[in-house]
Amino acid sequence: MGDPAGVGAEVILRAAARLAHTTRALRLAVLGDLETMRETARRLGDVPEPVAWPGGGAPAPLGDSLAVLALSRLAARLRRPGRPTVEGSRAAYSYIVAGARMALAGTAGALVTAPISKEWLNRAGHRFPGHSELLAAMAGVRRWRMMFYAAGSPSVALVTVHMALARVPRAITAARVYETIALLAEHLKGRMRVRRPVIAVLGLNPHAGENGLFGSEERTAIAPAIKQARRHGIDARGPLAPDTAFADETRLKATHGIVAMYHDQGLIGVKARSFEEAVNVTLGLPFVRTSPDHGTAYDIAGRGLASAASMAAAIGYAWRAVNASSSRSTGAAA
Repeated sequence: MGDPAGVGAEVILRAAARLAHTTRALRLAVLGDLETMRETARRLGDVPEPVAWPGGGAPAPLGDSLAVLALSRLAARLRRPGRPTVEGSRAAYSYIVAGARMALAGTAGALVTAPISKEWLNRAGHRFPGHSELLAAMAGVRRWRMMFYAAGSPSVALVTVHMALARVPRAITAARVYETIALLAEHLKGRMRVRRPVIAVLGLNPHAGENGLFGSEERTAIAPAIKQARRHGIDARGPLAPDTAFADETRLKATHGIVAMYHDQGLIGVKARSFEEAVNVTLGLPFVRTSPDHGTAYDIAGRGLASAASMAAAIGYAWRAVNASSSRSTGAAA
């Protein structure tokens, strides 16, 4: 459910109501605070009231109600929209942990996470920069990356994530860039059913270094990683100038994935093109995990103004990725 004081409950409710008309076979359960979900539904007025789900087995398919597994019973003062608390952040942390355990155990096909506040998560004593780092630690994986998907655009994977910009150049190594290319190619093939993905790799420096004039990372790390990927049968191309990578529509239409060197290099392009419908996907986990690409939006929480488009896209992407993986393993057609 995410932070009880954020927009998580309202975007989940509206996304579920939208998906109920198009994806009725989807079985969706919310892990969170039942009374927060019910209060939010009453406030919105145009969504069904959630019902308690005891867990065990599968919830009913999406339809006239939304199942909620109540993992907390927050007092009224702790579920006020726009008023984050340490207690609420602790509850949000418990929802993530419970969801990850279900996904790891195979009792959930995928995990979709509503927004949390990294600041309040740390105030509550949980020292993780975000969901991805926590989930990777729980799953015991070291090879993971953040990827962003939006319909009609290439998926964008990041070599470095939540890192100060001053530290990025030292973190750009051939091994790290190659690992990102490989994880993205694996996801595109396995979860998105792209037989021969084309992956564009961006440079780090202006004009992709201009043959060493503006930096050496392209020659010492990025180009060698691209060569390694191609030796392993991955159609990786670059390094490309970052300032034009998201502007060349002809190239974008022929590209399935983009590897960006740092957070804002990739995210500015994604959000400028598809802010309301982009989906955050964690690569490298043993289960599907997605989330909307926005934050808690405390400033508008409780006012019914938050768009549910990204949450609906995140749930839909998780549903398709799980089904694509199942079809691939059984040899069934899409």
